[in-house]
Amino acid sequence: MSAPAPEGSRPQPVYRSTEEWVTCHFVPMYRRPLGGEYRWCPQWWRHAEAITRLTALWHAWEALRLQPGTGMATWLRDHLDHQLPVLLGRAGPFAMCSDDEHNDLLPAPVAPAPPGWWDPSQPADPEQDPGAREPLRLDDRDG
Repeated sequence: MSAPAPEGSRPQPVYRSTEEWVTCHFVPMYRRPLGGEYRWCPQWWRHAEAITRLTALWHAWEALRLQPGTGMATWLRDHLDHQLPVLLGRAGPFAMCSDDEHNDLLPAPVAPAPPGWWDPSQPADPEQDPGAREPLRLDDRDG
């Protein structure tokens, strides 16, 4: 953890990295019975989605801890309460892991779009794909 900031200077983060925040704050503080409903991977840092979610939680925690009064309550309600079930849930990034084994989830397959699909000057070719529709153009949206 970092030292307190001198008077009048910008507050420094309590933790230096996502890993330090997860190890020193998140894991010891927010315990759940692992197995059934909740999943965790000791190698959480091998899961890109988990890194993204935990980093977002840490950054929000660092900002809201400085807010007097309801800062932490806001963090719990608006950030942790949403992210925790997604992160630790049966269908989350640790779905294939156990508390003693890491298993990678396979990425969903992706197929490249047909030529011209993203080019707004070319309409979709119904001969190539009878179900094709022109892609949504941001300037064509209502509102």
